[in-house]
Amino acid sequence: MTAAFRLSGPRPPEGAVRQEDLRDLNLKVVFQHILDAGRPISRTELATATGLTRPTITRIAEELLAGRLITEKGVTHNGRAGRPRVGLTLSDRGPAGLGLDIRADGLAACVVDLTGTVRHLTFAPMPPTGRDAEAVLGSLIRMGCEAIEAVTAKELTVVTATLAVPGPVDGGVVRIAPALGWRDVDAGTFLADLGVPCVVDNEANLAALGELYAGDDPLGSFLYVSGGLGIGAGIVLNGSLMRGARGWSGELGHVTVEPEGAACACGSRGCLETYASTGAILGALRGAPDRTDARDSAVPGEAGDAFERINPDSVITSRAEAADPAALVALDRAGSALGIALSGAVNVLDIDSVLLGGSFALLSSWLTDPVRAEIDRRVLTASWSPVTIRPTLLGPDAAVIGAALTSIDQIRRRPTTWLARQS
Repeated sequence: MTAAFRLSGPRPPEGAVRQEDLRDLNLKVVFQHILDAGRPISRTELATATGLTRPTITRIAEELLAGRLITEKGVTHNGRAGRPRVGLTLSDRGPAGLGLDIRADGLAACVVDLTGTVRHLTFAPMPPTGRDAEAVLGSLIRMGCEAIEAVTAKELTVVTATLAVPGPVDGGVVRIAPALGWRDVDAGTFLADLGVPCVVDNEANLAALGELYAGDDPLGSFLYVSGGLGIGAGIVLNGSLMRGARGWSGELGHVTVEPEGAACACGSRGCLETYASTGAILGALRGAPDRTDARDSAVPGEAGDAFERINPDSVITSRAEAADPAALVALDRAGSALGIALSGAVNVLDIDSVLLGGSFALLSSWLTDPVRAEIDRRVLTASWSPVTIRPTLLGPDAAVIGAALTSIDQIRRRPTTWLARQS
């Protein structure tokens, strides 16, 4: 994996402020300029950009080099005659962030370095015991430890881990994740065995952040909707993730689309998840004849049930690609229900872009048209300001990459924290 992602956040002042906390503030200013440059930048350019003296720039650069936050790379030219200058850029052999994710088709672990480049990405099926919290978290710990060991050999140091879960989180406690059958699971404490600090967050929020960081021309405002075990949404307005008053926004899967509809695992009825989650789509396929010829498609009996648990997305896509009538009907129904829920969100938030993520990214070929039909029918402004609907750039990996990026972003925002640890 070589693709790099930008990371953005609150910026320090553009110039140096000469006061008692001069050292830390100036260091942050210089580091931010190196981060934002997107190319090797010389000490002379940094002095010009920050207003700091050349000796101060040299001292800060040496401190950042010793702390493995930056490295000397290439040369820079100012267009004038003379010797090219050595450039400074972010280091790919220093701190790193670990992301962990629980998804419809299993578990994932990802490590990114300070440059935002993915350095490790692995997947594993759900444990044989299913979605038991202890078994799932135990598997994630093993994957995380293996990831840490793998990148340590590449001279990287994982500083923080972030776990993406399909439900609202209070501190490190997963208050409820209906799709997993979890309630009040203290995942943060359990994951202490990783040996690094661990944060637990909602997977849709993390995926939205991953999508915000991805691409050279990022969207400023969008609604990221993640399909899989559950259905969640990440709301980005003007470049910032909106978490709500208690950090629990985005539970799109539990928006009612049919008041007297099927019972949901959350205790309500007619929730979007009962119509559009991968479990709901698979449920609609059970009992319907499988008309595909693919050897890896769902088959009757115990073997087929096991394969559905391991790889539900492949079951659905293989049947849809073969134009299986039951699959097409189930996906159309799911897309219509999703469009109804999204229409309400678009009307309230004035969002002009909807990104289909998680399993929905894989199924977007069949979901986009029914989603668009409902949005065009129900969104007040759709006739003169169409809503863009497209799959995410990162696909099903958005949450785990977003989790890893969130972990390393803490160092990018506060480099002095890392330098203090090194000393």
